[in-house]
Amino acid sequence: MSTESASASVLNINALFDNPLFAGGIGLASLGAVAAFARKGAIATLGAARRRLLVNVEISKQDPAYPWVLAWLSQPRENLGFITSRLTRIHNLSVITTTASRTGANGPAHAHFFLQPGYGRHIVKFGSAYIAVNREKHNTANMNTGEPHEIVQLTTLWAHRHVFEDVFSEAHRLAAKASEGKTVVYSARGMDWVPLGDPRKKRPLASVILDEGVKEAVVDDVKDFMERQQWYVDRGIPYRRGYLLFGPPGSGKTSFIQALAGELDFSVAMINLSEMGMTDDKLAYLLTKLPKRSLLLLEDADAAFINRRQRESDGYNGATVTFSGLLNALDGVAAGEERIAFLTTNHIDRLDPALIRPGRVDLMLRIGEATRFQAARMWDRFYGDVDEDHSGRERFLGRLDELGLFGKGPDGKPSHRHTSTAAIQGLFLFNKNEMNGAIDMAEGLIPKKFEVGEAIPEGAIKTPA
Repeated sequence: MSTESASASVLNINALFDNPLFAGGIGLASLGAVAAFARKGAIATLGAARRRLLVNVEISKQDPAYPWVLAWLSQPRENLGFITSRLTRIHNLSVITTTASRTGANGPAHAHFFLQPGYGRHIVKFGSAYIAVNREKHNTANMNTGEPHEIVQLTTLWAHRHVFEDVFSEAHRLAAKASEGKTVVYSARGMDWVPLGDPRKKRPLASVILDEGVKEAVVDDVKDFMERQQWYVDRGIPYRRGYLLFGPPGSGKTSFIQALAGELDFSVAMINLSEMGMTDDKLAYLLTKLPKRSLLLLEDADAAFINRRQRESDGYNGATVTFSGLLNALDGVAAGEERIAFLTTNHIDRLDPALIRPGRVDLMLRIGEATRFQAARMWDRFYGDVDEDHSGRERFLGRLDELGLFGKGPDGKPSHRHTSTAAIQGLFLFNKNEMNGAIDMAEGLIPKKFEVGEAIPEGAIKTPA
């Protein structure tokens, strides 16, 4: 009986295979499996070939080279030939608009439109190599700025992999040329350094007039420091230098630092110690990640100690940078090297001796009230082309002596009066084309404190204190 059942089962299976519908289904399923397997194999083979034959470089928006590469991609390329020009034609573009005021004229500002490759895929040719470009915007965003993450991916044949070195060199050269004659000012945004607006035109060092010998002393000291890195390394001394510039407002401390950065072809990295959210850890991290070839600027260093006071009734106790946190950031275990730091203050008496000891501050200079030397040099800079015999300059200096603005009165006794270089510059700017007007209005340089509700006299010169 069992033998008969087994024979019937075999007959049933044979009958199924003899059925054209069932056999066709099996055949189609087999063909689908073979096609799927072949597709998988083809994808794996193409992936392996891609890994073997192609090379990718990914550049994040957070990388300094990101805008350089976009600018390089935007450059026109000539003599590409008929076919190449059509393969490398960029159809998706994005625009960056900048505005600039018209020089010496009223009216709307000039607008400059800078086109660059938009999001998507592009092909460019560099030398004999073709490079596929893919610019993408991700859904994720920078937690500090809220800006979406972006990447640019460059792909070329493995045989042409060395072309990327030339691409980055060319992109850096273009960026350096674009910023030539300009000073980049960086500001801390979150935990990153970002440019604060557009690069500024370099301020000539000669345009900042300090007392005799002061400017030259600082410049010589900085240049000597820059040439002695190995000297510091050989002696196991941290390679960093600190300067403290102190004096009344309007004496030119910040202007000198900006001009010095231009003279050295450095950028300026600026930190506001009293900024809300600036903590000890954040300050220490930022100081270890300074942009290369930059001067660190800590303005109003005395503001770091405002949190030593007792907590106010509303619970606010000032900035969150502590005194010890500032000391450790400047000269602690986690302090960075290869750093030139400038601290400025209007109130040196508020600084703790621990902050200005050697190692944290190596050179202290007072940039004070305007001296006779400075006033004369500033006069020559503004009116030297019309006052060739210097008679106007002598009358101006004599008038300042009469007013006692150099610390002494006409009788030689202390006048307890001073003025600032910023005030003198303001006077000259008010009388750009009239040197006699500057002499006649010199009395406006006398410092005056206005009380609340007091009217400003008509014709008074508004100049920085």
